[in-house]
Parts: sequence; C-alpha cells; structure tokens
Amino acid sequence: MTLSRSALQRLLAEHGIRPTKALGQNFVADPNTVERIARLAELPAGSTVVEVGAGLGSLTLALAGAGARVLAIEIDPRLVAVLRETVAGLDVEVIHADALRLDWGDLLADVPGPVALVANLPYSVATQVVVRVLEEAPRIDRLLVMVQREVGERWVAAPGDPAYGAVSVKIAYWASASVVGRVPPTVFVPRPKVDSVLVRLRRRPDPAVDPTVVSYARFEAVVRAGFAHRRKMLRRSLAGTVEPAAFEVAGVAPSARAEELGVAAWGELARVGR
Repeated sequence: MTLSRSALQRLLAEHGIRPTKALGQNFVADPNTVERIARLAELPAGSTVVEVGAGLGSLTLALAGAGARVLAIEIDPRLVAVLRETVAGLDVEVIHADALRLDWGDLLADVPGPVALVANLPYSVATQVVVRVLEEAPRIDRLLVMVQREVGERWVAAPGDPAYGAVSVKIAYWASASVVGRVPPTVFVPRPKVDSVLVRLRRRPDPAVDPTVVSYARFEAVVRAGFAHRRKMLRRSLAGTVEPAAFEVAGVAPSARAEELGVAAWGELARVGR
C-alpha cells in the first residue's frame, strides 16, 4: 500500500492542512519513488528503521511494506494525527518529536541489532540531522536519505571538488557516502524549485581518525577553523589553532587551502598541531 498523489491531496484537504514552508514540508506523492527508496534501503526483513519527517506516511507505508519495523518521527502535530490513521494496523510507531532534540540513546535503547535511517529530510535541517545521527547514534549504521541535490553533492564531495567543505570532511570522518539516485521535483506536493538526490551513507567500523589519538572535538575544531576562510592559505586560516611547525610534521604544505586536504590530513594537523 502506498499513497497516490490524489490520495495525498485528499488527506491534506480533509484535514485542512496546508504544507508549512518553515518546516520544509514537501510530501512525496509518487508510489514508484517511495518503493524505489525502500528497495535501495536494502532492509532485512524484521529490521528496525528510523524515518525522520514521516509527514503523511508516503514513505512510511513503503518501508513497512518492505517488512521493516518503522519508528516514524514527525514534528508537526497536525501531521502526527493523520499519520497515525494512515499506518494503523502496521508495525509502525509514530513519535511526535523534533529530531534535532531527540535523545537517540533512549529512542533505540530497546531496539535489537543495528538500525537504519531512511528519510525524505526537510532541506533546512538535513545536514544537522545527519551529522547529529552520525555523532550521537552509533546504533544507526546506515542511512538512505533524500535531500536537495546541492546538499547531497556537498556531503559526498572529495578534496578538490567545488562542493567540498567542512561538512564533507565531517561526514567522511564517520561514514562513506555516495549519491545513488536523482529525484525530480515533479514527485512532490507542493513541488519544490530544486532537484533532489538519494544519498547512501554507511558508517565506518571505526572513525577515519582514531579518537584515542586525537579527539573528535579537536578534529572538528581544526576543520571548522580551516574552512572558515577557505580561500586563505592554511597557515593563515589555522593561525592560533595549529602550531606553525605542525605543517611539516603532518606533511601538509602551509600554503595549501582547506579544500585540498582529505580527512586523514586534517586528522594529522589536529594531532600534531596542539
């Protein structure tokens, strides 16, 4: 069972709901798209999946139909009531919560085995949600998320790519990431002005930089400082954060720019530059 465009529009009309731009509400109104996402998620039967921004339940139904137990998180109380009606009788727990304030440890405390996150994320909070999950929810070992194309390309960018930035490094610290599909604006209600992509993230067994050698807080601070003035040479942008002698020890040219360094080089600068 999935929600067709007409069924989704009928639900909105029956409950007097108008999508809220502030919450980034663009609902998927195409059964083929949500079924495609459920297939790409590669969910073992009986596994648990967290869905952030479940909305009216388009993707929720597809995930439940794939045999997963779904923890469906939704911040909008107007949608929570409709969502509970939509998924009644299915193995879905609807949770009225803000994913940016959620205690992930509590949420997953009684869930056996590894957990996946699959979601059509609101554009305005997508990066915050994904980074927070990577930082705070180690039980979630794989993610498949639909986001604005520009955002997704930034997540998967490699050194030297125009989109490469601090968030690219931060995600590479925790996971491998790749774009696995594109989604046109025509599948949404209301229709956004941008294209979307599907990004798959697989958590690394261990972070790319050993946290027992250099803390994540230190690593993140150095990366943030380096990209704060990305056009400057690193010896200038990291002044006061990394000791000048550290560049030679780390094997990094002081004249290099932030977008030239991979995650391992950032880790070396963070380690030796204190």
